[in-house]
Amino acid sequence: MANAGRHPQAEEIPRDLGAQPRLTVYLGYAPGGGKTHRLLTEARSLSDSGARVALGWVETKGRADLEGLATGLPRIAPRSVAVGESVFADFDLEAALASDFQVFVLDDLAHTNLTGGEHVKRWEDALALKAAGRSVIGAFNIQHLESVAPAAEALIGFPVREIVPASFLRSADQVVAVDVSPEQLESRLHAGSIVRPEEIERALQGPFKPQTLRALRGLLLRTIDDVAHARGEAPQTSVALVFVPKDVDAGGLVSHAAAFADAMNLSLSVAPLEAAALDSATRAARSAGAEITEPVALDAHRSFGVGMGSGTGPPLAGVSASLIALPLGDLARRVAAAGATRDALIVDAAWANSKESSGRRASSGYAFGQTLADRQRIGYGKLTVYLGAAAGCGKTYAMLDRAHQMVDAGIDVVGALVETHGHAETARLAEGLDALPLRRIESSGVVHEELDVDTLLSRRPSVALIDDLAHSNAPGSTRGKRYLDVLTVIRAGISVMTTLNIQHLEGLNDIVRRLTGVTVSETIADGVLEYADEVVLIDASPQTLRERLRAGKVYPPQHVEAALSSFFRVENLSALRELAVRETLRVRRPAPKGVARVGDLLLGVAPRERDAALIHRAARLADRLAVDLHVLHVAKPRHAHDPVVSVLESAAIGVRAGWNVIVAERPHEELARRGREMRAVIVVEGARARPGLLAGPTVARRVLDAGAQELLVLAPVATS
Repeated sequence: MANAGRHPQAEEIPRDLGAQPRLTVYLGYAPGGGKTHRLLTEARSLSDSGARVALGWVETKGRADLEGLATGLPRIAPRSVAVGESVFADFDLEAALASDFQVFVLDDLAHTNLTGGEHVKRWEDALALKAAGRSVIGAFNIQHLESVAPAAEALIGFPVREIVPASFLRSADQVVAVDVSPEQLESRLHAGSIVRPEEIERALQGPFKPQTLRALRGLLLRTIDDVAHARGEAPQTSVALVFVPKDVDAGGLVSHAAAFADAMNLSLSVAPLEAAALDSATRAARSAGAEITEPVALDAHRSFGVGMGSGTGPPLAGVSASLIALPLGDLARRVAAAGATRDALIVDAAWANSKESSGRRASSGYAFGQTLADRQRIGYGKLTVYLGAAAGCGKTYAMLDRAHQMVDAGIDVVGALVETHGHAETARLAEGLDALPLRRIESSGVVHEELDVDTLLSRRPSVALIDDLAHSNAPGSTRGKRYLDVLTVIRAGISVMTTLNIQHLEGLNDIVRRLTGVTVSETIADGVLEYADEVVLIDASPQTLRERLRAGKVYPPQHVEAALSSFFRVENLSALRELAVRETLRVRRPAPKGVARVGDLLLGVAPRERDAALIHRAARLADRLAVDLHVLHVAKPRHAHDPVVSVLESAAIGVRAGWNVIVAERPHEELARRGREMRAVIVVEGARARPGLLAGPTVARRVLDAGAQELLVLAPVATS
């Protein structure tokens, strides 16, 4: 595995350990979303670890859970400000600076300070504290961000008067999303935890309308993704880059690339080649919601290894992108002729512009993809998935916290299987919940404890907590995977809350390997997440995850150093966090505007056993594109009865792909012809780079020269 033995860089260690002043901002999308709870939980954790923490400004609003978290934490006495005949309290920056506290909690960073303060806005106080060597944990809602406010005003129907500049967010050391399901917000609203009872109906018709909450939530998650890229946290390889030459209408090309970027969880950027291509590239980028880069002059191609003359090195060798897209032409032919180091999409621009684009994703082909209406009609329970980037981000804690709120509201909730992993905080939160006994299964002399589905079905609560959705059950279990247990429970009319880490989604297996160098063996089908009624992101920054790991809150002490230098490297956690944010955005939402409805995938395979893995890889991509996969083996007459073909056929049948074998002397021409007839995207594996001139043209180049109109070249998976 690449970089597996890398040690943390020197500057990472004091940052991980909190030795430098740090500004952490928690972003929410609506009042009542849990920002104050996250602030106080973080403050309590830091205080328990020995940091000197003070509450600078926090309003508990009389809530018992918040008061409990705040109890025992010292507070900075507020300053009093007379306004007319009334006296109001506000944060006292001078008192904070005069104290010896290391960390300050400041809620409502968008707040305008009362007269007499040193700064106009509270976010300015936060910057002043950091400049003085103190750390700040603060929060505000996304609609107050300068770049989001205009869109938010249109959604909520009234002006946003308190504004936080985008530069403030860029200056933060950590920006963390506080996600919550709209259903949970509505529940809190009806319980009177957000507004006064007489204001509930008005709120439901305004800022708490379901469609408004969903839109604000999308703005929050996109902002988190954008901030990570702007700050360089997200790896550059998590990008799909479209090259647009002059005299090409880029619309179809970019929209097709957008479909694949969406399926692969890549951000999309458009690079005009020369200034003459800027207008076309800009229009296409705007339509697809992509970023536009500065024009790339033709002379600059040499820095990418794409000299228009003889050149040296593979085309685009210096480009940091996992997927490149470009129109059919000389550059595309050179890319197809080279050893593939990344995936490449090559599209006949005129053909692409003639195809239909869609504002929504095609119907899912997932086996679990029943609609919510169908499930409600036949009495299914609801599925809520708490999704995180990695172990330690707080998924189980968030699930248990929500369970207590439901119990307080009179809902029958049981802990059917809750994994505390020996963590005291999580174990304390599990107390007070009805817990079911686990089923003990002995296998090869080892006793395993698994979910007891029969007991749960007999107990028949309204909601069951079942941790670790991707878990593989012990040998001898009725069902091989825990998600199958969960589906059984839901079909019996019991709602389930569960947890999942992003790397366990099967459709992201190749992406996780590409971004982190780690191959995850325990996976579940993406359709399980598509099946969920709610997917809630439990966000945590890479630095926070590493701190929790060091503190023994993730793995036992003997495994900490190995994890820090391998899976829990900052770049790995950043990549996984990015995938989690994008997947939360992606699930159960229409495809972005300007995304093409791509054709089916037509995969060409050779008579070699390793192409069975290629079939599985293409099937995962087809699932995420919501299209069908067809596998074609074109055998030359002398290889018509190669026994390995049966292995490939079994692999194709196993992933529900179409399978066809034909005999022809020129396989690449037959593959191109079939692709044109089907209006399909032809998929081939890119050749491994070989030195010398005797290897002959690659399959990708031959298929392109034979008239392919859309070709996806998949880079070979690195083996070690």
